[in-house]
Amino acid sequence: MEFNVRRLAADAGTFLSRAVQFTEEKLGQAERTELDAHLETLLNRAESTKHWTEKIMKQTEVVLQPNPNVRMEDFLYEILDKKVPTRANNHELLGECMIDSGHEFGPGTAYGSALIKCGETEKLLGSSQKEFIQSSAINFLTPFRNFIEGDFKTILKERKLLQNKRLDLDAAKNRMKKARAADARAVNLNSTPPLGEEYVAHFSYMLSFLHVRWLKLWAEEVQQAETELRIAQSEFDRQAEITRLLLEGISSTHAHHLHCLNDFVDAQASYYAQCYQYMVNLQKQLGSFPTTFSSNNNQPSGSFSASISVPTAPAAASLPAPPPSQASPALNELRSTSGTRKARVLYDYDADSSSELSLLADEVITVTSVPGMDSDWLMGQRGNQKGKVPITYLELLN
Repeated sequence: MEFNVRRLAADAGTFLSRAVQFTEEKLGQAERTELDAHLETLLNRAESTKHWTEKIMKQTEVVLQPNPNVRMEDFLYEILDKKVPTRANNHELLGECMIDSGHEFGPGTAYGSALIKCGETEKLLGSSQKEFIQSSAINFLTPFRNFIEGDFKTILKERKLLQNKRLDLDAAKNRMKKARAADARAVNLNSTPPLGEEYVAHFSYMLSFLHVRWLKLWAEEVQQAETELRIAQSEFDRQAEITRLLLEGISSTHAHHLHCLNDFVDAQASYYAQCYQYMVNLQKQLGSFPTTFSSNNNQPSGSFSASISVPTAPAAASLPAPPPSQASPALNELRSTSGTRKARVLYDYDADSSSELSLLADEVITVTSVPGMDSDWLMGQRGNQKGKVPITYLELLN
């Protein structure tokens, strides 16, 4: 019990000393030991890393789950340490709705069969989305969250301890300065009594005795202040080194987060490629259905068909065969005369070499046929840019 009381009294004294030093620094009445520039840079870098890591995490969660209510529900389950219930996402709900309506209209009808096929594809999209969200949460969000809740909390703890050691050091410096100033004033005291009466001798003796005791007292005070200053300086230097080593580990954190970012990009690329493949397969399946249906509003079947037709983007692996519209007299005339024509770009195209020209969908370029060129290619020109372009990506204009 005695040890605990002494420890409590010592801690209270230390806390009071730090509070006084902090207050005097804020009021400009005490000097402050500044950290070296390198350590300050590392501290700012750590704060910046924490700030942007939190923002990236927040925005990524919004991308993965746009519904704020669902995000709040997942957060509550995480706090309560309970498993999040399995729920269908929007794609899966849409797929179930389409499948049910398709069975209602009849799987044997063209519309009912198309609804069922679209519903099955939507469910596949929903399943792929769940896999993408799970992969992103494990490989991207979790490492970022571990840094915020683990490594950075350790940095904050050591930085706070460094701040306390700095306050102790500055308080020791102030005590040392005050002790030396008081010692200097004690030395300058005049202890020689005036000559004369007899009682003055007794007073002189007492004054000299008190003066000597005063000098010894302040000498001991100065010696104790010097010892405390050395200890405080040593502890401050040791804590500054510990904090510096932790802060230099931010570089390793950046390297790890870069690896996680690559995993996130790979997961996104895989997810969107899978979704694209699902939709291409669905387009092929829907293409087997008749494109002319009876209409209830006396609209010509041709215009209805045109309104629901969706152009299918060519596969990146190989160029598809030219559509019938391209195998027209206009194309033959272009090749025979080596003239120029305007053409509209159907799809985006990235050039594979410097001899090719990159294209953007819906832009209009000038094309010409060059003798000896492969029949699947034309020479395209956009302003001062010129290069080969694939015919299958173009629609010749009259």
